[in-house]
Amino acid sequence: MLRSLFAGVSGLRGHQQMMDVVGNNIANVNTTGFKSSSAVFEDLLSQIMQGASAPTTLQAGTNPAQIGLGSRLAAITTNFTQGALQVTGKSTDIAIQGDGFFIAKAGGQQVYTRSGAFSFDANGNLTTVDGALVQGWMADPVTHQVDATAGVGNITMPPGQLIPPVQTTSITMGNMLSANAAVGTTVTQPSVSYDTQGIENDLKFTFTKTATNTWTCDAFDNTGTNIGTVTLNFDPATGLLQTQTPATWTVTPTTPAANWPTPITVNFGASPADPKALKEYGGASTVQALNQNGEPAGTLQSFKISNDGLITGVFSNGQSQTVGQLALAAFTNPAGLEKAGNSTYRESADSGLPEIGTAGIGGRGTLAAGNLEMSNVDLSQEFTNLIIAQRGFQANSKVITTSDDLLQTLLNLKN
Repeated sequence: MLRSLFAGVSGLRGHQQMMDVVGNNIANVNTTGFKSSSAVFEDLLSQIMQGASAPTTLQAGTNPAQIGLGSRLAAITTNFTQGALQVTGKSTDIAIQGDGFFIAKAGGQQVYTRSGAFSFDANGNLTTVDGALVQGWMADPVTHQVDATAGVGNITMPPGQLIPPVQTTSITMGNMLSANAAVGTTVTQPSVSYDTQGIENDLKFTFTKTATNTWTCDAFDNTGTNIGTVTLNFDPATGLLQTQTPATWTVTPTTPAANWPTPITVNFGASPADPKALKEYGGASTVQALNQNGEPAGTLQSFKISNDGLITGVFSNGQSQTVGQLALAAFTNPAGLEKAGNSTYRESADSGLPEIGTAGIGGRGTLAAGNLEMSNVDLSQEFTNLIIAQRGFQANSKVITTSDDLLQTLLNLKN
């Protein structure tokens, strides 16, 4: 039987498999995070018709004479070049710029994906479109710090997530009291404060000019109770606060007393030279409460994801707090990963172990929230590969038909 017949058959089989690879690439031209593949061929064993001989002083050497036995598909390699980013504006859509994979748990198995089309389920778990749980680290509820050296777990932001209230322990008053105000002039400025339960207690500070360059300030809580008095003396040359009595002024609201374990320290600026520190200049008084450090309880309103995967929640009380951080995995040989369906990969014996860490460190790429990575399939290249596969298939079919004609001619010799 002609060897060329079997060589042609192997060529048909190989180019049919090449068509399968190209067809799959084209089918996934719009698949988020898809990486194209390419077929790599190699020849089969060759039959030696004549061995090689070494040259001698009387005769030149001869090369081996071999007839090949066809070809086969040696490998299907995955192309992990970066796909273009598509802006979606959806906060849970995340693209990786550079190397690395998102980590997800699907059916208890850890898988890896480049597709960052995520969303939250009814329990607040961050999931892929197929329901796999996206992995990362949750922040410590007390310190709000993320330990990226710990094992990864589910990223969860349950609906109605709360942050506890913070009692007011400091109020800063600033700006200006009028130097040309008459003795006996009063200026009243309100300030909000919060107790340990986050209940608002409206304080009122009344400044009274008692002498030239001297003012007193009385604090009243929301019951109208006077909870403290301080005397302020200003330098007539500079208008800066010169002395206050007492040197450290603290006040404690009376309602309810149990909710104020720590008194409130009232400051008049970080230093007299502070541009917003309380001063005494000519003109109308502009004194006001610049800030206080208490907060009511807050519910999660929105979140944002930085390029290192840090998830920051924005709460209804205006505070921002670190909620968690996404984890990325890098592999020494990503081409060694096995495709597991649903745009995911599994590690294999040749991929190496996952190097898990944060984005932007250790060779892992950065993240772009509000974007998705598009497929890296190049249609112009795939259509060219279609032609190559088609012509290769046709040429090998010609080898088979021609070999058949030769066999038919041989059979006709009897006739």
